[in-house]
Parts: sequence; structure tokens; C-alpha cells
Amino acid sequence: MRVDIWSDVVCPFCYIGKKRLEHVAAEAGVELDIHWHSFELDPNAPAKHESSNTERLAKKYGQSIEQTQVMERNVAQAAASEGIVFNWQQANSGNTFNAHRMIHLAQSKGLGNAMKEALCRAYMTEGQNIGEVEVVAKIAVAVGLDATEVQAVLAGDAFATEVRQDEKIAREQLNVTGVPFFVFDQRLAVAGAQPREVFLQALQQVQSEAATAQLDTDPAAVCNDDGCAVPTAK
Repeated sequence: MRVDIWSDVVCPFCYIGKKRLEHVAAEAGVELDIHWHSFELDPNAPAKHESSNTERLAKKYGQSIEQTQVMERNVAQAAASEGIVFNWQQANSGNTFNAHRMIHLAQSKGLGNAMKEALCRAYMTEGQNIGEVEVVAKIAVAVGLDATEVQAVLAGDAFATEVRQDEKIAREQLNVTGVPFFVFDQRLAVAGAQPREVFLQALQQVQSEAATAQLDTDPAAVCNDDGCAVPTAK
């Protein structure tokens, strides 16, 4: 089944949603054909921040370091439920434009999903700064991309148009305001890292050819320009 996914590699809920969908599909016996699309949460971010994620988020939300750490622990708990170790204490996000270009390169070689997984793991679990060109290049080569081609892409502007086109479609055609954002079989949209039962419902609807344009869901965990947060329970 084709699934188009808009996401960012420094978005914890994007990684959570990815793993959750993969787990549900595996249990349901559905083979996924995932097409990754770019969505930069902070296009103006520097390659490397001088302050920690916790410090920046505390300032952004106007709350204490302790309150922000509680929020980050909640996200880490949600990640753990899908087998992800989120070492939020050492995570330090940076500009993801080059990471997105590498995903497009990898996707052209049939390695898009492996590249996405490696970048998300590098940021969330390993604490690597994927805003730095050298880090992105090392990850790309480890995934299986040719080192010479990787260096050539990073030194130029290859795949920049693809990144911008993804973002234009997200905002102008799909009205995406937060990620992750999933489109199943190019006809059923689901926003956010929804619960497993919602992903299962989406897969079943598409398989039964009863899909509508948008699945009726409750608000789910997303990352947007304002940051990432677990939705408040009703």
C-alpha cells in the first residue's frame, strides 16, 4: 500500500508515528510502500544551536526548565511505547534542509526509508547533530549511498527543488499545519501520530476501497512551528 508521509527528522512525533504505523502494518500483514516528503519545522534554524533543546523550549513556551523537562519526559514515554529510546537530554536539533535532501537522494536509490530511520535515530537516540553537513554525510554513507555522490549533492543544490515542492504541496494543497501527516493510497489523509487503532482503521478503509478524503479523528500528537506536545486528554 502506498503511503505518502510529510515529516521532519527532528520531530519526535514523526518518528513515533513512523514506527507505530510500521508496527500496525506488520501486525495486519500489509506491505507499505512509503514515499517520504519534506517538511521543515524551522527552515531558519542554524546548523547547530548553542543552547539545549530544553533551554530553547522553556524560553519559547515561557515556562521553567523543570516544566519543560516534564514535557520532554512525556514525549520520551510515548516514544518508548514504540520501541524508541528518546535521549532528550542530549538531543540538539539544527537545520534539517540537508537531511531532507539526503532523504530525496536515498529515495531515488530505493533507500529512502532506511535513510529516514537512520536520521531520526541519530537525532533522538544517538544525540548526533544532524544539522551539520559532516554528520549527514556520514549517516548517508552508512546507509549505503555512494560517498562521492553524497558529497556532490551536499556541495551543490541538488534536490533543493524537491524539498521546496514537498513543502509547497503540504501547505497549499493539503493545508498541513503540523507533522507527521499521512496520505494513504493518495486518497485518505490522517494527521498526527494517531493511536494504533486509528492507523489500523485507515489501512482497513483503504483496503476495502471505502476511504474518504479525511479520516475523522481526535487531535493527535504533532509538531508544528510552535513545537511538539502531547495532546491533553479529554
